[in-house]
Amino acid sequence: MGILQTLFKAEDDIQGSKVRAIFIAAFVAFGGILYGFDTGTISGVLAMDYVKQTFTKTGKFTSGETSLITSILSAGTFCGSLFAPLVSDTLGRRLGLLVACAIFTLGVILQTASTTQPLLIVGRVFAGGGVGVLSAIVPLYQSEAAPKWIRGAVVSCYQWAITIGLLLAACVNQGVKDRHDSATWRIPFAIQLLWMLIMAIGMIILPETPRFYVMKEKNEKAAKSLSRLRGLPVDHPIIEKELEEIIANFNYEKSLGSTTILDCFKTANHQLKRMLIGIVIQALQQLTGINFIFYYGVQFFQTSGIDNPFVIQLVMNIVNVIMTIPGIALVELAGRRNLLLWGAIGMSASEFIVAIVGTALPNSTTANKTLIAFTCTFIASFAATWGPLAWVVVGEIYPLRVRGKSVAICAASNWLFNFAIAYATPYLVDSGKGNANLQSKVFFIWGACTFLCILFVYFFVYETKGLTLEQIDELFDTVPSARASKGFVPSVGGFAHAENYDHESPEAEKAVVTQVEKV
Repeated sequence: MGILQTLFKAEDDIQGSKVRAIFIAAFVAFGGILYGFDTGTISGVLAMDYVKQTFTKTGKFTSGETSLITSILSAGTFCGSLFAPLVSDTLGRRLGLLVACAIFTLGVILQTASTTQPLLIVGRVFAGGGVGVLSAIVPLYQSEAAPKWIRGAVVSCYQWAITIGLLLAACVNQGVKDRHDSATWRIPFAIQLLWMLIMAIGMIILPETPRFYVMKEKNEKAAKSLSRLRGLPVDHPIIEKELEEIIANFNYEKSLGSTTILDCFKTANHQLKRMLIGIVIQALQQLTGINFIFYYGVQFFQTSGIDNPFVIQLVMNIVNVIMTIPGIALVELAGRRNLLLWGAIGMSASEFIVAIVGTALPNSTTANKTLIAFTCTFIASFAATWGPLAWVVVGEIYPLRVRGKSVAICAASNWLFNFAIAYATPYLVDSGKGNANLQSKVFFIWGACTFLCILFVYFFVYETKGLTLEQIDELFDTVPSARASKGFVPSVGGFAHAENYDHESPEAEKAVVTQVEKV
């Protein structure tokens, strides 16, 4: 643990079990495997000959069938992510994840049992609903449970779990692709029950987050939860200090009144600005075109004339898994802004090269080699930066009283764009009547969108490394420009400056006094 503490520049006075704090928050990232595996599975399954013969009358999926079967998962995730606050803010973050596992299980069972497209589609809708709930609650749980010195790295593990799920799916697809029975789709789908079972058992054992208990005014339970997370006695000064800070910040937020979904878009506490940052960064993550590779990679490589498309897809997934590790390690060293900027530059350059060479030398050996090589550099740039950091940003920039709803809305924007891209891509890429037949030219679109990522990060994304969630509230209250956020120094206690409060509100004034006294 000394190596970890040095790597992530943890404070020397940190006490308690660092292993426990990291493990508990990181284990929840396992939910990413469910999403990654389901996403990676469908890409290969729809390209298998026996599946085509079973699920279609012509022995080939049309662009419409492919887009519907693939994208309908994202429609389910969109609905699931919007449903997430109903369980995470009422039952809790932990029980919310168990509800997600139950919904996902139903979807897996339906997909495994299917022999026709309608049942397969219904199963994917339910599986997507479960994934949507997971996507909104996992970063929420991680951000609220992890210590500040490693919070960014822990939340990044969610994206790493997604990449591992994609890789496992590619391996399973490679193993069953030549079979000529229903195992070609039933084995990949059924294996997902194992990932779900591991996730569910873990969530039965792990504690609820202390911030949820504070939100429900159950401070004793919050202290016990914090004690379990940090591996320290309930009456330890470190536990008491951290709990007081959480309670003080929540008391101020509570003085502003009850919350609804509309509060996520109010200008108070710069909440509207925060929502726009979260929504746009999640949308841009999808507009990079990353899921074009993982949803349609096998089919795209086949139509491009590349030999062994399943093997190439496997290589892409290996790059994805390996290159996420530097992102986890660097997020607390280089910071959020630097990684996002350099990642966007790398992605944009790679995609433009693929598009230019593919247009100049279509269907040539040179173009195919370029496609493979620079798709790998694109995936590497994404995996180390935008993949994990988009979830890190949305998991930590919102006040406690609207955090659950805000993260859910951001996750919903991710899935909305995911659905739109997954549905439209076959029509953009494929040949045939009614299709644009862009082939590799589609990378011009992804490259242009990724260039927008560079501008967005430079002007709007705040640097939040090394800050508690309560200090991030103060950051937004006191620093008007994202470009100046690197120089921010939090005040003692990390609550918002008193000059930003509504002094005409007796409740707010009382909350300020309470915070000052506690600090």
